[in-house]
Amino acid sequence: MKIFKGKSFFFKSVLIHTFLAAVIAIVSVCFWEDSFNNVFIRKLTDNVPQNSQISLVMIDDESTDTYRWPWSRELYGEIFEYFNKYTNAKVVVFDALITSLDKYNPIEYDKYFFNTVKNSPNYIGGFMAQISPWEDFKQGELFDEKFQNKYSIQITDKRTKNTDETNPYKSISFMPDEYFNAVNYVGAVNLNLTSGNLYYSPDLIFYKGYYYPSLALSAYLLANNTNKLTVDDKYLYVDETGLKIPVKNRSGDLYHKIKFYKQAQNSTYSHKVYHAIDIINSNRALKQGKSPIIAPTEFDNKIIIVGGNSMNAQDTLPTAISHSQPGADIQATILENLINTDFMRELSDLQNLLIIIFMCIITFVIIRVLPFIPSIISLLCIGIIYFIFCILAFANDIAPLTVTPVAVQVSTMIFGYSYRFILEGKNKEKIKNAMGKYLSQDIMKNVVQNIDDIKLGGKKAVVTVLFSDIRGFTSMSENMTAEEVSYILNEYFSEMEPIITKYNGVINKFIGDAVMAIFGEPIQDINHAQNAVKCAYEMLKRVEYLREKWLFEGKPKIEIGIGINTGEAFVGNIGSEKRLEYTVIGDTVNLASRIEGYNKVYKTNLLVSSSTYSKVSDIVDVIKIADVKIRGKAKAMDIYEVLKVSK
Repeated sequence: MKIFKGKSFFFKSVLIHTFLAAVIAIVSVCFWEDSFNNVFIRKLTDNVPQNSQISLVMIDDESTDTYRWPWSRELYGEIFEYFNKYTNAKVVVFDALITSLDKYNPIEYDKYFFNTVKNSPNYIGGFMAQISPWEDFKQGELFDEKFQNKYSIQITDKRTKNTDETNPYKSISFMPDEYFNAVNYVGAVNLNLTSGNLYYSPDLIFYKGYYYPSLALSAYLLANNTNKLTVDDKYLYVDETGLKIPVKNRSGDLYHKIKFYKQAQNSTYSHKVYHAIDIINSNRALKQGKSPIIAPTEFDNKIIIVGGNSMNAQDTLPTAISHSQPGADIQATILENLINTDFMRELSDLQNLLIIIFMCIITFVIIRVLPFIPSIISLLCIGIIYFIFCILAFANDIAPLTVTPVAVQVSTMIFGYSYRFILEGKNKEKIKNAMGKYLSQDIMKNVVQNIDDIKLGGKKAVVTVLFSDIRGFTSMSENMTAEEVSYILNEYFSEMEPIITKYNGVINKFIGDAVMAIFGEPIQDINHAQNAVKCAYEMLKRVEYLREKWLFEGKPKIEIGIGINTGEAFVGNIGSEKRLEYTVIGDTVNLASRIEGYNKVYKTNLLVSSSTYSKVSDIVDVIKIADVKIRGKAKAMDIYEVLKVSK
């Protein structure tokens, strides 16, 4: 079976489908993909590794219930004093922006906080790259220069692609001089939402020609005492540790897709959490020589991330696992990815495109090759197989497109079945037209209309039967080649067929050089006798034209005889269950044939029976031929030669 029939129609259809499939794919990626992606991530994501090095200290509702928000810098100072003075924490990260002095007691509280930070060699502060420009441009330029000199990092760039990007950032969050001088390490807190949810983490922020690490990457670098980075077209490398981060370039920033972890039971966090107020009270207890609420040894060799998540100090974002995941927990998740080389890897655009194309092609081929029910079952199985593939992929930290290939497959199914339906319709029409050259078009229509009720049998009906025959054709054909005989007959029949059709006649069969036509069935016509006689008269006129034309062309002269009879006959299907023929049989047919034969006897061209004459007497001029003995009839009959037919 040919898969592609009608190349022009096929390629036009493919172009239309390609356009529609592209539209559906774009809509799916923009509006549906993330939702299905989230479902797979939530169901298949792992727990945080049991040996996690990261702990969270949260300024939560319990903490702000004790000390009303906003907090003074003294309280922050106590938190970081505890970690610097009493613990062996590896790194302490403050997921917050300090952009101004303490409005309550800037001299005492800020001094205490800034001194604590200055004495904490493993402290990392947060900053944010911003799209709004500096309010004071000169001050901003001076700060940019200081910031770049102190915090920018050098990378070895091995990228072959052009990385010059139009960066959206116009400024960075300001730091008071005292805080700027106290902080040795910073990290960007930027977490940009994509399609309403957070999926990617910027590992390196590109700001005014320089790179700055994210908060998580800064913590990783400090924990491993390195700042040497290399980037190529696909990965960001930490040279000292061998960490290889799969990254993409977006407006100059380098991003990776975040692998999220399950939240702990009855918790909004995926990592272990401590209340900030407990850290403050533990610090005070240790100063007084008392037992702390939380033993400092719990934080040995840990990376601590301090952040806020209370009704007053809320810092949450929608992610794949939560509608409001705390920002500090997101930073911990990103850092966990780096520490454990645990990334969610996306298929490339080319790989996703190849999957979509494969789904389209296999879907279309199945629809064209298999019957309807098997094709539906096969396509359903393909959808299930792809669903299983997505489950296995996400379980192994690979993120393919989930719903888009299936959405495009469904569109291909609609296209494929529509194409199949249209093509089958076109093929049926071709078959119908082809069969109409062997059967009458009217009989063909009757068969098609009753396609579900075709069987042997028929009905009795009053019809008019016309027989025509070429005079002396047998002897004439003996002097011609088969091709010449065929040519003459084809031209003759081609001239007669439109005339018969014009008068609602149906050609039942060609018998050599003879034509048998039926009037009154299957085309219902109460004037079938009159139309049959008019048809015969016009056929004779047309033969006169052909005779002159053929004589001019050197072809033999022809004459035809026509016999017509009206009466009751059986009309319907005869034959066997496997081979049917739609025809008319009975004495009416036999009599019409025998009347046509008498044209040779009486040297006439058009003879009709008395039954036909009784129905057309008002439109014809005739000569009566009385008492004709018809073979098969006991009594003699009258027949009539038609000389003229009035319109």
